Amino acid sequence: MSDALQLLRSRRSTKPVELVGPAPSAVEIDTLLTIASRVPDHGKLVPWRFIIFEGDGRFRAGEAIADAFRRNYPQATAKQVEAEHRRLARAPLVIAVVSRAGAHVKIPEWEQVLSAGAAAMSLVLAAHALGYGANWITEWYAYDRRVLDALGLAPNERIAGFVHIGRQSEVPADRPRPPISEIAIRFGMDN
Repeated sequence: MSDALQLLRSRRSTKPVELVGPAPSAVEIDTLLTIASRVPDHGKLVPWRFIIFEGDGRFRAGEAIADAFRRNYPQATAKQVEAEHRRLARAPLVIAVVSRAGAHVKIPEWEQVLSAGAAAMSLVLAAHALGYGANWITEWYAYDRRVLDALGLAPNERIAGFVHIGRQSEVPADRPRPPISEIAIRFGMDN
């Protein structure tokens, strides 16, 4: 178990622009998705799914992002629009985790949303375990309906996050973490 604990302790987010190729292989992507699918899922609803952006697919999706950006900001420069076009091309592989949470007679929607979040975090950890860097982010386009429609999301679906995956060009520095004494209490104990 100490290897697993060390893996969890050493996980850090890597900026997408610091992730380089080669991308994970098809077999590794299957491993990543298999692990990401093994999360708590009350009622076995599978309230999430994945969209894989690799190769030219990253740029095709970027066209939808750039188009929405251009419509939102008609005064944008060509350089700004091009930066938006490359949003999903900053890393060799991007996997979107899509939340399909919805009303259910027994399972609260909140639990379904949390399950999608757990899938995203498991994806990040699986990438780390395979020796890749990863970054789970949502940016403006995760909330833009035109982009979501272009990516094939149904009206009830939302992006839980885009997980950027690649090899680390440099090891990221760890950020300060809050002391446990500031974020945890023992209920019923004198504090």
